[in-house]
Order: sequence, then C-alpha cells, then structure tokens
Amino acid sequence: MKILMVNKFLYPNGGSETYIFRLGEQLQKMGHEVQYFGMEHAGRIVGNRIECYTSDMDFHTGGLTKLLYPFRIIYSGEAKRKMRRVLEDFRPDVVHLNNINFQLTPSIIYAVRAYERRSRKRIRIVYTAHDYQWVCPNHMMRIPASREICFACRGGDFIQCSKNRCIHNSRVKSILGTVEAKYYALRKTYGLVDVIVCPSEFMKKQLDTDPLLADKTVMMHNFIEADGYGRERTKRRHGRKGGRDGSTADIPAESARDYVLYFGRFSEEKGTQTLLKACHALPDIPFVFAGTGPLTDKVEQAANVKNVGFVTGEALRKLIAGARFSVYPSEWYENCPFSVMESQAYGTPVLASDLGGAPELVQSGRTGELFRGGDVQDLTEHIRELWENRELCREYSEHCKNINFDTAAEYCAKIVRNVYGRTDSV
Repeated sequence: MKILMVNKFLYPNGGSETYIFRLGEQLQKMGHEVQYFGMEHAGRIVGNRIECYTSDMDFHTGGLTKLLYPFRIIYSGEAKRKMRRVLEDFRPDVVHLNNINFQLTPSIIYAVRAYERRSRKRIRIVYTAHDYQWVCPNHMMRIPASREICFACRGGDFIQCSKNRCIHNSRVKSILGTVEAKYYALRKTYGLVDVIVCPSEFMKKQLDTDPLLADKTVMMHNFIEADGYGRERTKRRHGRKGGRDGSTADIPAESARDYVLYFGRFSEEKGTQTLLKACHALPDIPFVFAGTGPLTDKVEQAANVKNVGFVTGEALRKLIAGARFSVYPSEWYENCPFSVMESQAYGTPVLASDLGGAPELVQSGRTGELFRGGDVQDLTEHIRELWENRELCREYSEHCKNINFDTAAEYCAKIVRNVYGRTDSV
C-alpha cells in the first residue's frame, strides 16, 4: 500500500510530528511505501520523491509581512498545486492528513478529490485529529486572555472566536481564524474525508457534535513509542524478568526516587504557572523540569526547581524512570498526551489534571491520580500527599507495569486493517 503522510511540519516540533514519524517508520517496516508532504524547512527530516513542498510560513509570529497572509491561511493555491504534483507522481492509496490548517489549508483535500476524478483511482482520505481545529478555530477550546475553558464555537458559532480574541489574543488573527472556520463549514469540506481518527474518547465526543463528522469518527488511543516498552510487555506475558533494555523493569531503587518530574513545554496552557505556584508552596520538595518554552525564565527562578532543559532519548528515559512521580498539569483539553503514556510505560506514576483525554490514560488510584485542572490548592495537596506516601507511589509504579497501551506495531496493524480499509495487513 502507498501512504502519503501530510502534516504542516516535517521536522520535530511536537506530538503530531512524533506521531507521523513513528507511524511512517512502522508502516515502512510492515512493507508499505510512505512519503510525506508539508512545508519546506531547514530542519525537515522526511519528504517525497520529487522534493515538492510548500513555502515555510509561520502564522504565530507578528509583523507586517505576516499580516499579509490572510488569503493564504484560508485557501492556499500553492499547497493545492504542489499537492497535485506529489499525487501525480506517487499515486497513493491513502492520504493521511494530520495538522494542515493555516499553513497547508484544507484546500489540499480538494486536490486529492480532483486527482481522484482525473485518475479514476480511489483514494482514502484519513485525518488524525491532534487538536480541536475542526470545531474550534483556536484548536484548544480555551480563551487565552481569561484562561477559561470554552465550548462557544462548538456547533458552528465561530464568531465567538473573534469576540474573545481566541487566537494569540489578536483581533486580526482571530478574525482570520473565524473566516477560515466558517468558509470550510459552509463548503462542507471536511465531509470529503473518509475517516477521522480520534486519539481520545473526549476528542471523539467533541467532533461528534458536528453532524457532518459524527459518522466518520473512530477512537484509537495513541501508541507507546517509549524505548523497550514492547519488549518488556512480552517478557511479562511469558513470565520472564526484565533487564536493562529501557523497559519498566529497569528502574532505579525506590531510595533513588528523590524528585518530582515535569517534562514538556513551559507554557501557560500546559499549566506551568500553576505548577510553579505549587512548587513555591512546597519548598521542601525537589522538582526537576525538563523542557523549554516561553516560561523558562520563571522556571529557573524557582528555588526548589532544577531545570535540565530539553532532554530526549536515553537521558529522558532515565530522568522519567528516576522520578517518584511525574506531574502533568495541562490547563487545556489535551488529546492523548504521549508524555502521560510514556511516564507510566517507564514505571513512573502520573499526577494529571482532569481535563481532556488525560483521565482516559491514568487509572486514578492505580497508576496515578487526578487533580482539578488549574486549581493550585488541589494540585499542591496532591503533590504533598503523594510525596509523603512513598509506599503508595511504589504501588502505583507496580501497577504501571501492567498497562496495555498499543505499541507502534500493534497500532499500525489496526490502522491498516480498520482505517485504511484493508483486511490483509502486511
């Protein structure tokens, strides 16, 4: 099978990129042919045979030049033309869309269907919903200025995005986002997609509020791409002990679990400020933060926080496995965060906010606990209770070893069979 993986960024930038790279890699291992389409960028690590990509465009930065983007972020003729070139060369069986709005735009959906008519080749269009873009113009269902959770645009009342300045607290950008959402809603563009993969039940519930999408959604939690997870699970099933292979069995002694960990982006919507307030209220508890972002300066000012910066690979594995527990304090409706899954895969319990898809991943009272998102006092109390109850953390850690998230191989077999429309997965 030929799969064209489409995403605005073709370099490491976040969870959606982690998803497409690992998914594409596994599909190739299964014998499928995979190519990629998105924006050109100096850091691009995947691509297509004819080296055809759209111009790099950053909607998130300011300046007069960027404000000249309004028509391009709504409907990109360049993306549509270049998508057509890639389709004509690659002739895919499946076009798998990921994050496309603003930079690539849904115009590429029309390119696929137009090519399909010309070539008389049936193409299955699949979309993985990494955020809430198709029902919320700012993709977060959250008003940045007030930090309020918001469902106002759900159902198609997108004008609320403009009224609340929901996109970067900018009137101009919010109007553009409103126009973009309304344009594709009126044209029923998303109805041209065959299947929408929702990585959480929460995501599926939100998209199902749109009658055009409701009969297209399927729920599939993300897969675990943590080193050694699959090997360790196989060992447990056969009654063998784990070893030093990056698995959950290879964790430090309990006496070494002497810090609380946060790893991820340092930003307001991720709950970093709320967590820092909790850190300040708990001066006797050592915290380790791993990441970067706009709140880095505030992180480094906290007396009981050690910032180790952006960490990946084996260093991150050791950092996670060495923590007594990790904290995931996000204050927007996260979808299916890899970090929550990865922490538990390495045997480290998670204290997560009760928003979005995270509660579906944490077995509260078994592999971790939940607190009220954005509530400093509740977060502080939970951290204190967990820190002082080492035995409870140990029990949670043991339960983490019995989690059953899909591996990349298992996930790919399911998506080929149940989503791409094949029953004969390679």
